[in-house]
Amino acid sequence: MADTINVTIRLDRKVKENAERLFDELGMNMSTAFNIFARQALRQGKIPFEIYDRFYSEKNQAELDRRIADVEAGKNLSVHELIEAGDE
Repeated sequence: MADTINVTIRLDRKVKENAERLFDELGMNMSTAFNIFARQALRQGKIPFEIYDRFYSEKNQAELDRRIADVEAGKNLSVHELIEAGDE
């Protein structure tokens, strides 16, 4: 058996509960899930999934470009238009 150690991590309570529920549905516990994550990260030499911020999504960038073009064209956007678009 491999030489193992204990590792302590901090998670938001809801994140932990939801993760445990998901991992249980997948037939594993938190320890197994984190071992899989660590091994895949080492094999790939990177985080084994895409990390992104929705701000930089293609849809949001297109909306920002549209708004910039509107402002540059002299079109005034009302506060209502800005709030409405932000709720999508």
